Amino acid sequence: MGMDHNRPDISVVIPVYNEEQTIPHLYEALVGALNDLDVVWEVLLVDDGSSDGSGAALDAVARSDPRFIAIHLRRNYGQTAAMSAGFDHARGDIIVGMDADLQNDPADIPRLLDKLDEGYDVVSGWRKDRKDRWLTRVLPSHIANALISWFTGVRLHDYGCSLKAYRREILRDVHLYGEMHRFIPALAHWAGGSIAEVEVSHRPRRWGESKYGLSRILPVFLDLLTVKFLLSYATRPIQVFGKWGLAVSFIGFVIAVVLTIEKLAYGMDIGTRPALLLAVLLMLVGGNFITLGLLAELQARTYYETQRKRIYTIRRIAPTWPRN
Repeated sequence: MGMDHNRPDISVVIPVYNEEQTIPHLYEALVGALNDLDVVWEVLLVDDGSSDGSGAALDAVARSDPRFIAIHLRRNYGQTAAMSAGFDHARGDIIVGMDADLQNDPADIPRLLDKLDEGYDVVSGWRKDRKDRWLTRVLPSHIANALISWFTGVRLHDYGCSLKAYRREILRDVHLYGEMHRFIPALAHWAGGSIAEVEVSHRPRRWGESKYGLSRILPVFLDLLTVKFLLSYATRPIQVFGKWGLAVSFIGFVIAVVLTIEKLAYGMDIGTRPALLLAVLLMLVGGNFITLGLLAELQARTYYETQRKRIYTIRRIAPTWPRN
């Protein structure tokens, strides 16, 4: 990484929400850790609609040190939106994300960068020894990590750790919505990126209050279903809707055939039997699934073709000179 003073080598992106007490300590910790790196760096502090004095504290930091940039969102959009805003304004070739509460230690950033230098596109932190409440924080996190690893096929110990390092080019192919910032490694893997994990330290919160709890489990699970669909069927939705539609329709058809045989061969009364209604319902539902899959196919093609999006990403082309 070169020493181009017009453009930083590393951008650190930190969402901030009601962390007025933490900001001075965060500034000192970041400067102490980043000054030891032989690179040009910047820190983007994204105020996610804080209702305390965080905005003024961030402005004070930005005025005192030009390497710090304060970005103020108009309201509280959530951590994913704040992270995305920071990514969009980051200028570094490498982008590091972390929380503002100092439970992540900025001194671990060099460890992530060393692993990134081994050729990985994303390096995720692993809070092996967490300093949180076991029942409300650690246990739900273990369950979520197991589910996310199983659903996505990208096995990490700690998806919830915000301390991660990314190469800029891999983030170009990752679009964030909902609460999807925690799924960036899986989305990056889908875009062709290589993922690694390193152990990082975790410290108990000393200032402010935690913004996380059991209430986040349901939104995370719903986003996980969305990610699974995007990873597996975004470009071929008929494969999931069509399979379910055919399966359900086939079951309904089999029931209808059995009832027809009973009626024609044995003269049995089938008009009042629930099985007849079930057969008709299953065939209708199956047909709706198939129709939904076809509509989703049209929407997917419209999405890719109108925006000239590709269904693939290219790592590099060799040779790089013009070819006939």
